[in-house]
Amino acid sequence: MPVFTYRATTFEGAIVEGVIDAPDAQAATERLKNSGVIPLKVSSAEQAKKKPFHISLRIGGQKDQVLTFTTELSSLLGAGLPLDRSLNILGEISADREMKGVISEILSSIREGGSFSDALQKHPSMFSTIYVNMVRAGEAGGVIDAVLDQLNEFLESAKELKESVVSAMIYPSILVLTGGISIIVLMTYILPRFSVIFDELGGSLPVATKLLLALSSFLSSFWWIFLLAVAGLAIGLRAFINTEKGRYARDRLLLRLTGELIRNLETARFTRTLGTLIKSGVPMLQALVNAKDVISNRVIAQSIDAVMKGAREGRGIAAPLAQTKGFPQLALSMIKVGEETGQLDVMLLKVAQTYEKSLRTEIRRFMGILEPAMILIMGAVIGFIVISMLMAIFSITELPF
Repeated sequence: MPVFTYRATTFEGAIVEGVIDAPDAQAATERLKNSGVIPLKVSSAEQAKKKPFHISLRIGGQKDQVLTFTTELSSLLGAGLPLDRSLNILGEISADREMKGVISEILSSIREGGSFSDALQKHPSMFSTIYVNMVRAGEAGGVIDAVLDQLNEFLESAKELKESVVSAMIYPSILVLTGGISIIVLMTYILPRFSVIFDELGGSLPVATKLLLALSSFLSSFWWIFLLAVAGLAIGLRAFINTEKGRYARDRLLLRLTGELIRNLETARFTRTLGTLIKSGVPMLQALVNAKDVISNRVIAQSIDAVMKGAREGRGIAAPLAQTKGFPQLALSMIKVGEETGQLDVMLLKVAQTYEKSLRTEIRRFMGILEPAMILIMGAVIGFIVISMLMAIFSITELPF
């Protein structure tokens, strides 16, 4: 029978850690609940053993803390503890100093008569507008524990999606870095040495070699001009992108270059956020405003304004979304079915699951093309440098190439 490690708390707030035998993680959780403790985290013992040898990517420390906070608070409320008692326990067991202080302030605000959502709203750097609105909807409906479960699923999915994208970009980034360093070393250190040798030997050099040596000489003598030009270009480009016009131009270019990939990514973000908000009881128009905020591509985000107008006029969201031409046809068809059957929130979450899975496939496919293309480009540049030098050597020594 599989073995699971667990981290739990007693009703008094004491932390309990250990191992338990169970058929699966859900059964282990139930056994812990029946034993009189509140499980906070249950994981496979095999995963725990592999953890020291596993390189994990921690993307966004605050977001990780919010996810842990949401998971543990959901478990405590689900066990029947009141909100203030649950927050008090979390404040005592939290290992992060910043999070401990935030929980303490939230608890103080609640004990002074404020609502949980208002207390969260005082920490916008930690809790997003989407998070606060979902909690507020849960408070209004008296289902705060259910909303926290949905928030937990939402945060985990968003984190997993972001990590998959960042992980896929690591290898190409390493290729660019190592290839760039290799070319710089060749141009500024190796080639100048060959230039001295060629000058001593005399003779006519091939055109390609002359151009290469001229470029190498310029970089060796005036490298600071090159650095200033690159820095100036980078600063100017960044300043332009920081403007609304610049961001829109950048996003439009990205949409043209990797249209399918960007559309799948934004569709997954938009539908998961909108579905989670609607399921939590947030009004449609407010949910659309919040869902628009998670769309990073300005071209697609701008099209949501027409969708909000359609929803305000009572036309739903399927038809206005179709008119924007920014979302895949399959997603639009599924959303339309959800509206017709009265299960829009369920269908939106299914769309999100579909496109998150599709996005991972698209990322693997894109990386499968990008990586060999980058290797080919770097190899071609370095190969051109090497061949140009060999041609020069053979021409000077009058040996056939």
